[in-house]
Amino acid sequence: MRQPSPRRLIHLAALTACSSLALGAQAQGQSQPAEPAPPAAEAASAPAGNVLSPVVVSGSRIQSRGFTQPTPTTRLVAADLDKTAKPNLFNAIAELPALQGSTGRTTSTNSTSSGIQGLSSLSLRGLGPIRTLTLLDGQRVVGANVTGVTDVSQFPQLLVQQVDVVTGGASASYGSDAVGGVVNFITDKRFTGFKANIEGGQTNYGDDENATLQAAWGRGFMAGRAHLTASVEYSRERGVPSPRFGGAGANGRTWFKNPAFQVRPISQTGDGKPQYTFIENAQQFQYSKYGLITNGPLQGTAFGKDGVPYTFQYGSNGVPTGTGAVTGCVTPFCVGGDLSGTVGGGTTLGMNMTRQVAYTRGSFELNDDHEVFFSLNYGKVDSRFTPNPGAAKNGNLTIQCSNPFLPASIVAACAANNITSFAYGVANAIFPKDIEVNPVRTQLRAVVGANGRFSALGKDWTYDGYAAHGQNTIDLRVANMTLNARYNAAIDAVRGPNNTIVCRNAAAAASGCVPLNIIGDVPIDPAAWAYIAPANGPFQHSRQRQSVAGINVNGEPFSLWAGPVAVAVGAEARREQYYVLADPYGNGVTADSPNSAAYPADPLLNTSVGNNWYAGNYHNARGAYHVKEAYLELNAPMFKSSQFGEGSLNLAARHTNYSTSGNIDSWKLGGLWKTGLDGLRLRAVTSKDVRAPNLSELYAAPVVINNTVNYQGTTLTVQQRTIGNTQLRPETGRNTTFGLVLAQPKWAPGFSASIDYFDIKVNDVISSLNAQQLVDLCVAGNQEVCAAMDLVSPTKYVTVQAFNLASMRNKGFDLEAVYRFGLAGLGLPGNMTLRGLATNTRSFKTNSGVVGTIPTEAAGVNLGNTPKWKGQFSQSWETDTASLTLSQRWISDGVYSNEFIECQTNCPVSTLTHPTILNNQMKGALYWDIGGSYRVSKQVTVYFKVDNLTNVDPVAAPQTGTGYGINPFLYDVLGRQYRVGARLAF
Repeated sequence: MRQPSPRRLIHLAALTACSSLALGAQAQGQSQPAEPAPPAAEAASAPAGNVLSPVVVSGSRIQSRGFTQPTPTTRLVAADLDKTAKPNLFNAIAELPALQGSTGRTTSTNSTSSGIQGLSSLSLRGLGPIRTLTLLDGQRVVGANVTGVTDVSQFPQLLVQQVDVVTGGASASYGSDAVGGVVNFITDKRFTGFKANIEGGQTNYGDDENATLQAAWGRGFMAGRAHLTASVEYSRERGVPSPRFGGAGANGRTWFKNPAFQVRPISQTGDGKPQYTFIENAQQFQYSKYGLITNGPLQGTAFGKDGVPYTFQYGSNGVPTGTGAVTGCVTPFCVGGDLSGTVGGGTTLGMNMTRQVAYTRGSFELNDDHEVFFSLNYGKVDSRFTPNPGAAKNGNLTIQCSNPFLPASIVAACAANNITSFAYGVANAIFPKDIEVNPVRTQLRAVVGANGRFSALGKDWTYDGYAAHGQNTIDLRVANMTLNARYNAAIDAVRGPNNTIVCRNAAAAASGCVPLNIIGDVPIDPAAWAYIAPANGPFQHSRQRQSVAGINVNGEPFSLWAGPVAVAVGAEARREQYYVLADPYGNGVTADSPNSAAYPADPLLNTSVGNNWYAGNYHNARGAYHVKEAYLELNAPMFKSSQFGEGSLNLAARHTNYSTSGNIDSWKLGGLWKTGLDGLRLRAVTSKDVRAPNLSELYAAPVVINNTVNYQGTTLTVQQRTIGNTQLRPETGRNTTFGLVLAQPKWAPGFSASIDYFDIKVNDVISSLNAQQLVDLCVAGNQEVCAAMDLVSPTKYVTVQAFNLASMRNKGFDLEAVYRFGLAGLGLPGNMTLRGLATNTRSFKTNSGVVGTIPTEAAGVNLGNTPKWKGQFSQSWETDTASLTLSQRWISDGVYSNEFIECQTNCPVSTLTHPTILNNQMKGALYWDIGGSYRVSKQVTVYFKVDNLTNVDPVAAPQTGTGYGINPFLYDVLGRQYRVGARLAF
C-alpha cells in the first residue's frame, strides 16, 4: 500500500488543528464546490457554453469570463445545502459565522407587537436584516414586513442551485440596503427531469415534529428552445408547546431555571457590593399564580384552591414589610420560594410554522441570441406561538374589601386593620386559554424578462432585464387577548339586587360587563371570559407592494496593456408601498376601521387613540416611495507578467434618486493581485454604501398619548405624538475589506484558505428615542429635534419619531479554509473534505447620539448577537454511494455587557453607564452535528441528520424583568434534533 506523503500529513494535521471548514461553505476565489471541480472563482469564470446562461458572480454585476472579484463571497452549492438537511434553507444560511442577528421561528416568540414574529430574515455582521440585501436570482423580492425585509421561507428552495453570501458592502452594484452585504439565492433555471425530497424528524424531547415534502420538475420543449420548470413545497414544523406556569421547561427540558438579574438601586451601591447579581429560580414577588396581596397590612396573603387564603412563601427567606417591599429580596425578585406562578418558561421555544410554496419558470429562445422568460411564485407562511401564559398583573390591581368574591376571613381582616382596599397581583392562571399570536404572510410575485447578446461598436455585449411585481399580504391575528378596561371593570364586583354579584361600574354593567373572580384557583365564568377576551382579538392587515424593473448590460468594449476591460452598466426603477389596517380597539375608531360590527362601541374603551388591549395594540399606517438609479461598474486589468502575476481594479459607482430623501451616490473601489507566488492572491475593496429609510420609518402609524417630561428643571405634561419622519436621510456606510487568499498551491493541491479584515462604519443611523431623550437633545442644541416639539405654548407636545442620530462601527476578521484529498493513498475509498469558517468580531460600537450616554461595545456580548468568535467546522467523507459528515458549530465565551464592571467586594459606586456586577461571564457553546447519506439506487438516496448531537443546553440569558431567559439568536434552544429523509431523482 502506498503511504501518504509527509507533506500531505502535515497539511491535514495543520488544517484540522486550526481551522477546518464551514458547513459546506466555500469562498469565491478561495475554495471549491462540494463535488470535485475547479475552485469556485475558476468555476464561475469557466466558459458557460450558451451565452444565455450568464456567469453568476454575486459580489459584482460583472459577468465576464475570467473575472475574479475582490469582494469576499462565501458560496454554498446544492450539495452543501443537502448535507444540512434542514426543513428550511434559512436555518442553514443563518448558521454561517458572518450571519449574526437573523430572525427565525425561535426568535421573538416572547413578542406580540414587534411585527417580525415568524419572519425568516437574514442579518450580516449583526447590522440587522434591514441592512442586509436578500435577493432571488439577483432580483429584489417584495418585503414581508413594514421594514421591507424579505422572508426566505417564501422562496422556492428545492430549485436553489447555490447561495452566495457577499460579506462586503455592495450598494454600488445592487443598490440600497446592502450595507452589511448581500445574500443571493440562485435557482437552477435549466433543471431537467424530476426530483423530490421527503423528510421528517423531531427533537430529543418528542416535540417539534416536522415534515417536509418537496418536488420539482423541468423539461425542454421545441428542440430545447423552450424550457419549463416547476416546484411545489410543503413543510410543517409543529413547534414546542408552552409548558405554561411554574418555570418548568417544555417536555422535560430541565435546563430552564428562571434566570434573572437582581438589580439594586444605584443609590445603595456605596456599600462596596455589586449592583447586579445573576440569580436562578427568580421569583416575582408582585404576583402569584392565583393571586397575592402585595401591599398594606395583609401583604403576603396568597390565594389557592377555591380562594382559600394562605401565607405566601417568599424566596430568599423574605418577609413582607407592608409597604410593598420584601426583606431579603431586591425588587422585583426573590430567589426560590413559591415558583408556581412564574411565567418566563411559558414562552414558546419554537413556533408552529407551516410553509407552502409553488413556483414556476418558463423561458423561450427567440433565436440563438435572445431569450424571454417569466416566473411566478406563491409563498405562504403560517406561524403560531404563545408569547406568555395568562396575563400577569404585577401588583398594580386594586381590590376593594367589599368585593363579594373575597373569603370572609379577608373581609374581617380588612375591618380589623381599618382598610377598605388592597394592592393585588396575579398571573391569571385561571384563564382557560393562553395568548396565541398567528402571523400569516402570503406572497404573490410575477417576473417577466429577457436576456441575450448583441453587437455594438464592434464588440459583443450581453444583457439581462426584468420587470417584477410582488405583493405580500400579512394578516396578524391574536387570540385570547384581554381588554384592560373590561378586565378592570369585571374584577371590581359588588353585591347587586337580590344578592347577585354585578360589576360596580354602572356604564360597564349596562354594556354587558360580567363579574370576574380572580381570587384563587376558581374556574372562570365562561361569560366573564367572553366579556374580557372577545373572540375578535387584536388584528392587523397589511399589504406590501413592490414594482421593479431593471436592466444590466455587460461587455468588453476595449483593452488595456494587460487585457480587456470588462464593463457592466445598468439602471433600475422601483416603487415600494404599504398600508396597514388595524382593529378599532387597538388603533382607535377611524373611517376605515375594519369589521366595525365585530368590534362594537363600548363606553369603557378609548375610541380616539385605541391601546385598549393588554398587548397587541396595532395602528393604521400607509405610505409609498419610488427610486430611480443607474450604475456603472468596470474591471480593469492593470498588469500581467510571469514574474509579478496579474493585477486588476474593480470600480463601481451608482447614482440613486429617492422620492423622499433626494439624491445620493454610492461607490466601490477594489483591487485583486494574483501574485507571482504560487496560489497567493491579495485583495482589497472599500465602498460607500447606503440604506434608505424604509416605509415604516418614513410613515410610521400616528399615535397620540399623554406623557410627562422634565424640561429645564420643570415637569411638564405633554402630548407625545408618535409619527413617521419623511425628512429622514439615508444611512451611509463605509465598508473596507482587505485580505489574503491561498488558492490550491502546487505544494498543497486541494487546499485553499483566506483571511480578510473588515471595517464597517455606518453614519446617520436611523433610530428612535423616547420623549425625554428628545427633550434632552433639544436642550443640548440639536435644532432638528427642537423643530419637532413645542414646550412653550399652551398645547405642549413632543413628536416622537426616528432621526438620523446614531452611528455604528463593526470590525474584525473572517477566516475560511478547505482541504480536499483522496483516501486512496491510505487504502480507503472516497475523498475527504475538511472545512472551516470563522468570524472574529473585534469591536462593534454603537453611539446612540443620546445626551449623557457613551458608545456601547457589543462585540463579545452573548446576550446580543455578535460574539467574539463564531465558527463552523466540518469533516466530510464521500464516495460514489455514501457520505458521512461530522460538523461543529462554535460560539466563544462572552460577557453580559462590556459596560459592566465586574467585582465582588470593594466595588466602586455604580453609574448608569458603568454598573457593577458580581459575575460578568457568559459561557459560549460548542455543538456537534452528524449526518450521512446512502445511494440506494440511481434514483433514490436516503439520508439522516442529528443536530446538537450531545444535546447541549442553552446558556442562561438573564433579564432584568420577566423575560425569555434564553438567547435564541446565538444558542440552540430546541435541543437534539433527529431527521431522516429520502431524495428522489429521475
